Amino acid sequence: MDNKPSRNQNATRTSVGPRSTGGMASERRTGATAHLGIDVPKVFDSKGTIGKQFTTEGAIGGTAQAIGGPLAEDGIIGKRFTTDGIVGGTVQAAMGGKKRTAG
Repeated sequence: MDNKPSRNQNATRTSVGPRSTGGMASERRTGATAHLGIDVPKVFDSKGTIGKQFTTEGAIGGTAQAIGGPLAEDGIIGKRFTTDGIVGGTVQAAMGGKKRTAG
């Protein structure tokens, strides 16, 4: 008979890093999962990626506000693009709001 140890006796742990402390992976927040399971504004919402550009603090709305006159937030054209205006309000109602990220 051979005196070689069996495979199981020579097995070493091949993973690197600290051992798990228990729990499910989905329960822990990491940089990659920090955004999961939270409510975020939709893209066209007034706080979303595109929608915020049309507010007075955004690139498009801020430029219109700087020009002033009818394009300002309280001007004849600009007031239609606010969240209470006919154009901005319609976009906000149809495509605004919040969405829940997966998780």
